[in-house]
Amino acid sequence: MLARTDGNTQDVFTESGGSGFANITGQDQFCASGDCNITKVYDQSPKGNHLTQRISCVPGQGCVYHKMVNASKHRISVRGGAEVYGMWFDPGYGYNVDVTQGIAKGNDPESIYAVMSGKHYNGHCCFDYGNSENNQLVPWRGGAGAMEAIYFGNAPWHHNRGQGDGPWVGADLEAGMYYGGGPQTIVNNQSTPLTSDFVSLHLKGRTDGFALKGGDATKGPLATMYDGARPDPKLACCVKPPWSYQPMLKQGAIILGTGGDNSNHAEGNFYEGYIATGVTSAATDSAIQANIIAVGYKMMGWPVLQ
Repeated sequence: MLARTDGNTQDVFTESGGSGFANITGQDQFCASGDCNITKVYDQSPKGNHLTQRISCVPGQGCVYHKMVNASKHRISVRGGAEVYGMWFDPGYGYNVDVTQGIAKGNDPESIYAVMSGKHYNGHCCFDYGNSENNQLVPWRGGAGAMEAIYFGNAPWHHNRGQGDGPWVGADLEAGMYYGGGPQTIVNNQSTPLTSDFVSLHLKGRTDGFALKGGDATKGPLATMYDGARPDPKLACCVKPPWSYQPMLKQGAIILGTGGDNSNHAEGNFYEGYIATGVTSAATDSAIQANIIAVGYKMMGWPVLQ
């Protein structure tokens, strides 16, 4: 859904009534004045887990009002030369939904994927998409294992890192963003930088560990960046006993562009993603990658930064 500062709103539909790409003509006409934001990201499943502006009020910590993405800032092209808009996040922006249907909780398994950009990122917390704390819970419960979301960037949270300078696909598990676990909790040299214009990112949360995959969203296969045990609290700085990452304590909310604790200093791009219960097979991951490649993502230049 789009909204202008004059109070008018409009949904963006596909060109062919349910399939195909978004109708950019209608969006351009509605947003011609330039003061147009994306106010709702619709869940395409029957679950209705739509994302809206994140306004997070944590008892004892006050409220944080996150900004919403400019609807016309980031124009790209896709298959057949069609033009659409991606979501360009500057620091301070974020979306979420606290009360959801069909999202994994506790130590239940789940699979998450997202398409982001290896050109627009930073090392701040936290450009996330995935399962997060429910800010409507009273008392609010954060801490290690309270969330399980894809993180993308090159944040060296207490020296956690992959190979080179990043950016890397990671898992924000609360109280830390991790590129590996077990003995690779701090440094995981199997996690290589993902620097293409469009990157495919996968996070699988099993009942006994997690896996990370990444690759170019326009060509080639996914590479496994990590597959094993969850982070070791003894190696992870500042994770206080009795906090642990095994078992997980997921709460089933969904976030986009922020950390679970309202941290919104990161930047990045978001194009598509899903969150599903259960752990996908390698064959399913390959099929998803093939579908992503078939979209034909292509940059049309970068916005002029203010």
